[in-house]
Amino acid sequence: MPTDAKRAAVAELVEAFSASDRAIVSDHRGLRVSDLGVIRRSLRDKGIAYRVVKNRLAKIAADQAGCDELASLLEGPSAVALGGEDEVALAKGLLDALRPYRNVVIRGAVVSGSRIDAPGITRLATLPSRDELLGGVAGAVAAPLATTAGLFDAPLREMAGLFQALADQRTAPAA
Repeated sequence: MPTDAKRAAVAELVEAFSASDRAIVSDHRGLRVSDLGVIRRSLRDKGIAYRVVKNRLAKIAADQAGCDELASLLEGPSAVALGGEDEVALAKGLLDALRPYRNVVIRGAVVSGSRIDAPGITRLATLPSRDELLGGVAGAVAAPLATTAGLFDAPLREMAGLFQALADQRTAPAA
């Protein structure tokens, strides 16, 4: 018979899995409690939650939350990272926080219902952030528009320069 504490833990995990459409699962073997505290503090600043979970309870919660892909990653000692601004921020933040701990292994991730393997997470972390990509797109759109505006403006500037030269010539004293 499940206890009230286990029911509460499952309900809390269901809420966390439902609130985030991205999660990275890692193995936390070899980490001390103090190490977990350091990792959690560094991730909290980035809006990422890092939780050690019981696999059986997490699988139940994943099924209830509709994250079927996540349940297949929960084997052995598991910790789940949830949140972040976007997928890239989550991957970068987690990999940066875990970098000093070489014994921690990333198992995989679920992003918008799609499973990503560990090398895919590393590649995801190398991508520019969403804001950088949007800035690049805006710059790519604005640059040709600025060039086109300059091309339309050039004949008017040349005519203004010619009129100014003509006016200067007529007002200059005759030699």
